[in-house]
Amino acid sequence: MRRMWEIGEQRCRICGKRSALIAGFLGLCLECIRRRSGEALRLAEEAHRRGRRLFGLPESPPDDPDGVECPLCGHHCRIPEGGRGFCGLRIVRDGRLVHLAGTPERGLLHWYRDPLPTNCVADPVCAGRYQHGAHNLAVFYASCTFDCLFCQNWHYREADARRGPFLSAEELASIARRDTYCVCYFGGDPSSQMPHALASARLLAQKGVVVCWETAGSAHPKLMEQAVELSLQTGGIVKFDLKAYDETLHRILTGASNRQTLENFVQAARRFPERTAPPLVVASTLLVPGYVDVEEVRHIAGFIAGLNPAIPYVLLGFAPHCFMPDLPTTSRAHALAAEEAAREAGLQNIHIGNWHLLTTEDYAEEASHY
Repeated sequence: MRRMWEIGEQRCRICGKRSALIAGFLGLCLECIRRRSGEALRLAEEAHRRGRRLFGLPESPPDDPDGVECPLCGHHCRIPEGGRGFCGLRIVRDGRLVHLAGTPERGLLHWYRDPLPTNCVADPVCAGRYQHGAHNLAVFYASCTFDCLFCQNWHYREADARRGPFLSAEELASIARRDTYCVCYFGGDPSSQMPHALASARLLAQKGVVVCWETAGSAHPKLMEQAVELSLQTGGIVKFDLKAYDETLHRILTGASNRQTLENFVQAARRFPERTAPPLVVASTLLVPGYVDVEEVRHIAGFIAGLNPAIPYVLLGFAPHCFMPDLPTTSRAHALAAEEAAREAGLQNIHIGNWHLLTTEDYAEEASHY
């Protein structure tokens, strides 16, 4: 485990403050994000564009007034002739929207069999933890509608939407065996390829496979409703990754608004009472040191509790990744304080995940943030 003095300090480009809880690539402290949001957003947008250029991805969601609209996620990209949508999977050719991947006939993904029990976000409340000898079909979509600077699965960005690997929905469903207990769609994120995911999920459901999702929840509401319904019918769980409640902080960390995520979560939460064991809906938040602090967790937890205080909430430990490799691992003190804040906000079912990642070293220099 790296210690704070081994990580070093980075400088905030607004106030000049130096701290080990500032990501150098972003160059913003949490205080300036909250107090000087306009400046912070402008600098964050520059960082996102810089990072996406490294992978040949569109630098921002296109918004050409004469472009063709893609309705599949919250960006509602308006793509110009010859341009690409934010996820990189949609282009416009001869005035028509062309899907390079994400259709029932062509999914950009890879998969593997994950023996149960596994490191599922919803493991504390998931029926799969008791299915010894069976496995989860883990479907990793190589695309995303967000651009998280702290992405734990950032290598999806290296996939080629023109070369694959591709699988049709039927080919993916045919992989299931008698010992396939469940399927989980994640990535990247399934939101950018929901037509493919839903088509394969329906085929797998016919085989008796439990259908689960791990998603940031930015898919079109009608598609998200279908995903929730499939999980309800099969005994699966929809796991929403609520990265931040404050929209400015969310945009700075992910390059996207969280409005559609929160709207989709509200709709899913309304169906939570239809099945509580195992729970239909689970929420999670990654505790990114220096950015997703106790105050932010309190706001997220209050939002969830206002919908249904019984919805399980999982607080996940962060490991340095992607464009935030210089941050420390989540501390035990941070996780426990966040857990207490979530409880004070009214939630009844709170869990800390990734305990093995937590360090016993506190962020003493930034204790006021926690």
